[in-house]
Amino acid sequence: MFVKLLPILGITFIDILGFSILIPLMPYFVKHFGAPDIVVGALFAVFALCQFVGGPFWGNVSDRIGRKAVLIVSQIGATIGWTMLAFAPNIGIVFVARIIEGFSGGNISVTQAYVSDLVEPEKRGRAFAYIGAAFSSGLIFGPLAGGYLVAKYGFSMPFLLAAGLQVVTLIVTIFVLPESREAKADEKPATLGDIKLSLFDPRVAPIMWQKLVFSLGLYGWFSVFTLVLQAQFGFDAVNASYFFCVFGLTSVVFQVGVVGRMTDALGDRVSSNIGFVVLLIGFAIVPFAHTLPLAVVMVAFFSLGLSLVNATIPALLSANAPDNMRGTILGAASSLESVSGVFMPVLTTYVLQVSGVAPTVAITFGLTTAALIMGLAAMRHAPVAAVGDREN
Repeated sequence: MFVKLLPILGITFIDILGFSILIPLMPYFVKHFGAPDIVVGALFAVFALCQFVGGPFWGNVSDRIGRKAVLIVSQIGATIGWTMLAFAPNIGIVFVARIIEGFSGGNISVTQAYVSDLVEPEKRGRAFAYIGAAFSSGLIFGPLAGGYLVAKYGFSMPFLLAAGLQVVTLIVTIFVLPESREAKADEKPATLGDIKLSLFDPRVAPIMWQKLVFSLGLYGWFSVFTLVLQAQFGFDAVNASYFFCVFGLTSVVFQVGVVGRMTDALGDRVSSNIGFVVLLIGFAIVPFAHTLPLAVVMVAFFSLGLSLVNATIPALLSANAPDNMRGTILGAASSLESVSGVFMPVLTTYVLQVSGVAPTVAITFGLTTAALIMGLAAMRHAPVAAVGDREN
């Protein structure tokens, strides 16, 4: 299984290596133009709104014409977006760059669909853990490179590096990545109207709504994570980038050494619920984390919890989606996730600005608790016919 996933793992690693440069730098980049904290949230929101529109569209296109072409479009859009950021003269151009990348960015759900095409359902939890490990490996080296480059050359150089890395992924996708899906002659292609059906389907819908609730908390948290590090530890852009390296390294260890074994032994649903519990412990620590050792403990809980949840939720979705709708459903789920990014960053950055760290973390803690309750409820319901099965 690992060998046949190598091309997509390599592309994911290079792709996230570029993307992860942005995560710790964006708040400082926005302030570089003299903008207040809430503009950071607005920038995340605009990007998410564009992904909300683009996710289902590109997922559906990938069901119809294949995953590879959609990944190529996504990488071209990302290259344009990063290049614009590198030369942005004002905050308006920064918004335009994120709009372009947001709308063209169907790579997350399409990558998940690609993996689902190649791997049998019972092994998808482990496969998504490998994808998560590639993702987290990018989180190690991206912030490290970004922190070094911004300290030595300013903001333009990290973004140019990210653009160059996207060109590398584009070349690898075109010449190395095989297509994972070929539509069958007798297969009914999914339509965008099927998205509405999936939102009410008894097997797919509970997972999608759970993903939405959790994403509300997660988007709210990650939009303020760097600001919390600044408030509680006095981190600057360089320190924040290095701290994200620790987060990425810890995540790789858990994804390679723990997640696959746990999903094989306990199944995706139980492992997912354990992930939510671990995350709740991590969020509970945040208001008290004023020393570096406690911050490391906090990051360890975040890393394990996110590694479990991010591997199991797409595995559960893909297992319950019919073949001709897998990309569409994963794209719709990604779109629901993007809804969270439209307004949660604005909300949490505002709450942090006026009320401080504890009330801000309480928002994410409450939403993660709700996602855990939904997961526990799902364990008590026997599976029924999945969307599309009634037509096949």
